[in-house]
Amino acid sequence: MFQQSCTCIDEKRFVPKNQKAWDTADWSGGCIRQKPLECKNRSEVFIKYSNVKFPDAENTWFNMNMTLEECGTKCLKNCSCMAYANPDKSRSVCLLWFNDLLDIQVLPEGSGGPDIFVKMASSELDSQTVSKKQGGEKVIIILLVTIPVLLGLIIATWLCYARSKRNHAKLTGEGEILNPSKSHVEDMEQPLFSFSTIADATANFSPNNKLGEGGFGPVYKGMLEEGKEIAVKRLSKNSSQGLDEFKNEVICISKLQHRTLVKLLGCCIQGDKKLLIYEYMPNKSLDSFIFDKTQSMLLDWTMRFNIIKGIARGLLYLHQDSRLRIIHRDLKASNVLLDQDMNPKISDFGLARSFGGNQTQANTERVVGTYGYMSPEYALNGIFSIKSDVFSFGVLVLEIVSGKRNRGFIQPENENNLIGHVWRLYSEGRSLDLIDVSCTESCHPQVLRSIHVGLLCVQQYAADRPNMSSVIMMLGSECELPQPKQPSFLMETELPVVKYSASTYSGGSMIDFTVTEVNAR
Repeated sequence: MFQQSCTCIDEKRFVPKNQKAWDTADWSGGCIRQKPLECKNRSEVFIKYSNVKFPDAENTWFNMNMTLEECGTKCLKNCSCMAYANPDKSRSVCLLWFNDLLDIQVLPEGSGGPDIFVKMASSELDSQTVSKKQGGEKVIIILLVTIPVLLGLIIATWLCYARSKRNHAKLTGEGEILNPSKSHVEDMEQPLFSFSTIADATANFSPNNKLGEGGFGPVYKGMLEEGKEIAVKRLSKNSSQGLDEFKNEVICISKLQHRTLVKLLGCCIQGDKKLLIYEYMPNKSLDSFIFDKTQSMLLDWTMRFNIIKGIARGLLYLHQDSRLRIIHRDLKASNVLLDQDMNPKISDFGLARSFGGNQTQANTERVVGTYGYMSPEYALNGIFSIKSDVFSFGVLVLEIVSGKRNRGFIQPENENNLIGHVWRLYSEGRSLDLIDVSCTESCHPQVLRSIHVGLLCVQQYAADRPNMSSVIMMLGSECELPQPKQPSFLMETELPVVKYSASTYSGGSMIDFTVTEVNAR
């Protein structure tokens, strides 16, 4: 199973603050520079680190109209400024970090993470030059020693891989998950449960334990022998897309680890019986709260704002910080689950797609997703990118603030959907009229900021929407926000015909309509 460990971002220039604590796996003290900064003469330099996860945004400042060079100059003039970056390469954005850089990480190779410029003592550049001269004399000796060793390791690894593939070929019947000609079982990183174990845990899939049902199949609550509560998705034999979604979810989510994503505990693959086993979320899904008059009263503004920020952090992880760049493609209120402390967990990765390298968008003739949450470029032309998820997030923010669904919301006087209604209120300076009745005692500046950010996310053109890194900075600061451009007022009359299915693992009663097999125009 996944085990967390920590290292300094650059072991040549940083060392653990408390080596004894570090050796006992207590990394709370973090790392410090080997050569302390001396701010008196402003002689510091910046060293670029690529493919990183940005530090926490607790002590940050950002400007939406400043070049990278101007950003570095501003950081250099402030002794408390420790690093700077541009979180959105499509525009001139300056982001500064002050004091400690908390939770900065180097991402796995190929993740395509952003660059950050960390302030260092000027002597670091001198020592780097010296070390290069000294190191050059040792290169030939090192190569002569390491090349034979590496060749031996490659041959041994290949032999182990070939042997494991031969063993895998024996997994038929109970072990089959995909078509043998396209087997991806080796990509799974989750425990396999026996069918009898899950049948016992769910009282033989008793109707009393049923939590919901969707296009994939029914979802049941269960309890393992050790007392751990679980949620079980069972692939229905009649499911039109279920097998593809099952394969995709197992392979995709097994590679993801984050506190704002629902945790896949394992799966069961036995003949035609295929199950996914998740951690159980006692408060079910977000839609069962925000769209229910009684339940919505339990969500004050503080809780709603924490849910918004949690979803944003989860999307940032998927788009930027995970081993894969993941586009969820079906973010909606019923796919956000709530744990016992009302923390959000993004779920249902059956429709997700991964991008590699520097790929930023793709297109498909098979548009999948849910009306009301799909971006216009995806719904009409089959083009999807991280900005498609940003659009869905913006819709979700407006739904959380208002307690109303985008889909099905109609104003008799102008026939706007929720997005159009919010845009009209914003244009007339009446954004506070949108607030759900349960949030009347809320912090109005924070609510107005959330509505503003939501409108930035649902702008008609993908290039105008911020990425999730910028969204998190805007939600967590008080800087001036850019004015949103007119959003997309995409109505269902403009979209293709669909099939529909009840929302999976949801406490809500509304039906979500999901697009299937649509030809792009």
